[in-house]
Amino acid sequence: MEGVEPHVGIKKLVFEREDEHIRRMSMFLEEAVNQLLRAIRLRPCLGVVLGSAFGGVVNELEVDAEVQFDELPGMPSSSVKGHAGKFVVGRLAGLEVLVQAGRLHYYEGHSMEVVTFPMRLMAAVGVQRLVLTNAAGGISADLNVGDFMQITDHINLMGENPLRGTVTEGRTRFVDMADAYSAELGQALGQAAERCGLVLKQGVYLAVSGPSYETPAEIGAFANMGADAVGMSTVPETIVAKQCGMEVLGLSCITNAAAGKATDPITHEEVLAASVQASRNAAVLLNSFCDFLRDADER
Repeated sequence: MEGVEPHVGIKKLVFEREDEHIRRMSMFLEEAVNQLLRAIRLRPCLGVVLGSAFGGVVNELEVDAEVQFDELPGMPSSSVKGHAGKFVVGRLAGLEVLVQAGRLHYYEGHSMEVVTFPMRLMAAVGVQRLVLTNAAGGISADLNVGDFMQITDHINLMGENPLRGTVTEGRTRFVDMADAYSAELGQALGQAAERCGLVLKQGVYLAVSGPSYETPAEIGAFANMGADAVGMSTVPETIVAKQCGMEVLGLSCITNAAAGKATDPITHEEVLAASVQASRNAAVLLNSFCDFLRDADER
């Protein structure tokens, strides 16, 4: 498959070439698409981003190919514990998937273009539906450590928007976010949770830039704004995925009580420990979801 051409829609997904940075990111995207397509045999239409608590899903895959982040142009390696930093293509419950095992975070010092680069890459290789997962702090009294929450909406308090600046060629700058998260995919996730006997809650996810955890006063303010959970990712990816025309499903695992909701200080070690405990159920849930989608697609 030497010399594979990029997906036909690639030119609509690259950045306008107005300055050196944009030209470089555009070139990286085209090269990364070619490289990824050469490495894989499958052509998955479902993409899955695995955040903390969801890394174990990789072990459930029938793997076709693996590509490390830093093997692709424009993709640095992840520096965060609990994030593997690779793309894995394979089958999950018989459904072809492109899995991003780990993510790049804004708080690592990456630009928003780099953080959301994988979304443009996925769209360019043919992904149409996207599952974004994360670990989050529980704000709502209804959420306990170990719970899974389907994201029904989000609040962006990261202080940045990934669409700011140069307009993506062929795409609108002003993306409608009224239906950021697919009701159809959310319904499928709910039915998948019922199938495997897991309780699925729903709520609004609020994103901050991090890496410091929030203060109790901030959490009180977020609750008044309508947030049920808080984290440091997902929202930029959702915005770019929507700009690229993908359907998005958001799923949080509650790995800690937010500041002021628990007696002990929040630590990253606590989040990782809760992630490990929840990882088996996370794998079961996503397995059931893919099984449900495969059944629906075959009907």
